[in-house]
Amino acid sequence: MSCTTFLICSLATLAPALCAIDISADRLRPFAPLPAVANSATNPITEDKVALGRMLYFEPRLSRSQTLSCNSCHDLAKYGVDAEPTSTGFRGQHGARNAPTVYNAAAHFVQFWDGRAADVEAQAKGPMMNPVEMAMPSEKHVVELLNSIPEYGTLFRKAFPGSDPVTLDHAAAAIGAFERKLMTPSRWDAFLNGDASALSDAEKSGFIKFSDAGCPACHNGPLLGGNSYKKLGVAKRWPDGKDRGRATISKDSGDKFVFKVPSLRNIAKTGPYFHNGSVPALDSAITTMAEYQLGRRLSAEDVKSIATWMDTLTGQLPAEYITPPQLPPSTAKTPRPETD
Repeated sequence: MSCTTFLICSLATLAPALCAIDISADRLRPFAPLPAVANSATNPITEDKVALGRMLYFEPRLSRSQTLSCNSCHDLAKYGVDAEPTSTGFRGQHGARNAPTVYNAAAHFVQFWDGRAADVEAQAKGPMMNPVEMAMPSEKHVVELLNSIPEYGTLFRKAFPGSDPVTLDHAAAAIGAFERKLMTPSRWDAFLNGDASALSDAEKSGFIKFSDAGCPACHNGPLLGGNSYKKLGVAKRWPDGKDRGRATISKDSGDKFVFKVPSLRNIAKTGPYFHNGSVPALDSAITTMAEYQLGRRLSAEDVKSIATWMDTLTGQLPAEYITPPQLPPSTAKTPRPETD
């Protein structure tokens, strides 16, 4: 009796070492290990930028109510999400889309579900100025607030030497520099780097089912996604047509229901799922994607097996890097919060 990629030996008398599942190089070719840092040619990472960016990421005074920070919706201690279908913003408002994880996001080819921001630096400005989210009334207000706190002036001058260091663009660049190091390598990376023992046979079997189902057509590369747009409902009409997806931005009818493919990194920790957070459980998300994107009806056993492999994509959070910093105090010149 021989062991193959598709056969898990069940005979108790057969040595487990003889039955180890082997994953062929062809199956692994669409994937790559996660980079250590998501570098940027236009925003080089420096220690001073990162130090400032960490503070601004946790800074609630960058919201109109002074109660919401980047971390409110992208909680770094909770794998970069708030575990809500849609996040709560200014005056209890909710947007229409789910807040995706910030971990590994800097390596995505665009930002937001519809790709309206080119990078994390551009993305960082969006929520600050969005009236439903952090709702800052103007760029001028952001600059006035930061300038009212002397410690921030010092940090901006260190991070961005030269004239006029305190700007919204510089604030976003600092946050972006901080986010570019929010990477979470996992056991999957150890496996891709040559450690065959990093995954169990059950996990390898789950990957083979994932591969055989056709999932790598969209979920590939270092992020297992995050590198392309795809239409929802390729094989079967998507049941919820409220969100037009990328067409809202491009005004192209061909982009209707087209969204950025989400990364599967930390997927077991970042529910609820899809652009509207409508699916709370990972097994349901797997089942739905197979049916509507691939035209397949997976068995409960296969879904469980794929989810078992997806657990290997859960990375280690960088505990020291994401420790909330002590923020400088407001002064008499600092604008007051607006809550009504």
